[in-house]
Amino acid sequence: MSLVVRNLQRAVPLRRAPLRGRLEAVRKILGVQTFDLGVVCVDNRSIQRINRVYRGKNAPTDVLSFPFHENLKAGEFPQPDSPDDYNLGDIFLGVEYIFQQCKDKEDYYDALAVTATHGLCHLLGFTHSTEAEWRKMYQKEEQVLQELSRRMGTQLQPLSRDLF
Repeated sequence: MSLVVRNLQRAVPLRRAPLRGRLEAVRKILGVQTFDLGVVCVDNRSIQRINRVYRGKNAPTDVLSFPFHENLKAGEFPQPDSPDDYNLGDIFLGVEYIFQQCKDKEDYYDALAVTATHGLCHLLGFTHSTEAEWRKMYQKEEQVLQELSRRMGTQLQPLSRDLF
């Protein structure tokens, strides 16, 4: 199915092709390439507004996930009832925030891929509210990013590595 990447910001330069390539690889690694996925790239002001409205946090952030299928258990695949249900949901990437957080030698598109992988794990029911939930999510992120790193010749680390 389709991967839609929208760039709705102008704060930082963004080429969609490198991001799309990494996201397609992540979808294949996770085995969810048959599901639609929306990725929306926004600036700090937009992600802050979304974060305030949906999470009650008035601050910019790196990623917000909005699953199409709610109440999935960690790692479960959605069980679509109809062709319209082949949708994972939407990920909002705070690309300006991510760009500002990049370390000197860190590749911006790698940072976007790591952050989007974290968001995609949320769409598949993973959370990090408790240490046990975090452990499951961290392991899944690590597995996916190790395979992505192998394919790309990089060393990507999970976004959730320092949460607990």
